[in-house]
Amino acid sequence: MINVRIETLPEFQKDLKRLLKKYRTLNDDLEEVRTILRVKPDERPPFSFRIDNLGIETCIIKVKKIACRSLKGKGVNSGLRLVYAYFKEEGKIVFIELYHKNEKGDIDRERINRNFKV
Repeated sequence: MINVRIETLPEFQKDLKRLLKKYRTLNDDLEEVRTILRVKPDERPPFSFRIDNLGIETCIIKVKKIACRSLKGKGVNSGLRLVYAYFKEEGKIVFIELYHKNEKGDIDRERINRNFKV
């Protein structure tokens, strides 16, 4: 059984703090995501998928299906998105970005490149 260490970028912490004002259960909801990712950190379509064409070697994965209890009736189709870097050899995940799909179009490529470009 894999047990992956999870870290966060400072920008992720800002995203989380901002979203917690709207979605009070988000910390608990993310803890469930962490529990799953510690055991199964790889991409798992249709819930998550690898983002290619970033010009970096780091494995970046976007999770599209996050259950958020603050968004009643939405289930895993809540619209929340989590982007993380997965370092298989190191047994580590770094949370990069958290956002609601209606507030933001897509991933922050600049943030990813700034933090993970070799």
